[in-house]
Amino acid sequence: MDFQNRAGSKPGAGALMSKSESNVARRERLRKLALETIDIENDPYFMRNHLGSYECKLCLTLHNNEGSYLAHTQGKKHQANLVRRAALDAKESESSAPTKQSTQPKIKRNVVKIGRPGYKVTKIRDPQTRQFGLLFELTYPEVTDDTKPRHRFMSAYEQHVEVPNRQFQYLLFAAEPYETIAFKVQSREVDMRPGRFWSYWDKDTRKFTLQFFYRNPTRTSNNAPQSMAPIFNDATSAAVPRGASSLNPGAFY
Repeated sequence: MDFQNRAGSKPGAGALMSKSESNVARRERLRKLALETIDIENDPYFMRNHLGSYECKLCLTLHNNEGSYLAHTQGKKHQANLVRRAALDAKESESSAPTKQSTQPKIKRNVVKIGRPGYKVTKIRDPQTRQFGLLFELTYPEVTDDTKPRHRFMSAYEQHVEVPNRQFQYLLFAAEPYETIAFKVQSREVDMRPGRFWSYWDKDTRKFTLQFFYRNPTRTSNNAPQSMAPIFNDATSAAVPRGASSLNPGAFY
C-alpha cells in the first residue's frame, strides 16, 4: 500500500496521526508560537497559585505548566472572553466619563442689585392650638415671569455680622435682581406639618407670602427672645448676614 501521497503523511512515516495526536501537535505549535510573541509575566490574567499550578483569571481555568496556559490563551474560549471583557470595559468607561455639560465651567451671573424688596411682617396666633406664628409678605415688582422667590432658614452660626446667639435664627428671602434680605426670628422648632407652614407666589401682584407656626413648647419661658426685625449693615445697604449672597441657590426653597 502506498502511504506516500496521503494527506498529512510523510515519506516513511506510516499511517496518519490520530485525533488525539493531532491535538497534541497543535497545542505544541501554539505553545511555541505564544512563547515567541507573548510575555507571560506581563499577562494580567496569568496567576501562579500556592499549589504550583497556573490559573487563568479571565476564564477560571487551571493549567499544570506555562505551555498549557500559553496554548489556552490562543484558544477560542480565551479569545472570546477577551473580546467580551474589552466590550464591558468600553461600556463602563463611557458611563463613567463626565458629560460635556459637567466639564464646562459654570459661568457666574453678574446681576446688578436694584435694592431691597418691600415687606410686611405680622404676628399671628392660632386660637385653637394657641401656636404663635409669623406671616411674611414681600413684594417683588421688578422680577421676571420665570423667577420665583426662594427662602431658607439659616443658623446664627452661619453669619458673621453679629455675635452668634443660639436663641435666634435667620429667615432669608432671595429673588433676582433684588438683594437678599434676612429676618432675625426665634430659634424654636417650626411646625412643618401641612397647613402650619406654607408659601405662595402671586405672579399677578408680584407678592410672595410665607406663613409658619412654632410648635408649642413643653415648658413656657418668660424670657424668650422676641425679635423679627430685618438685619441691616448700614442705612443704605441690605442687612444680609455675610455669606448670604454666596449661598448655594439649591439651599433655598
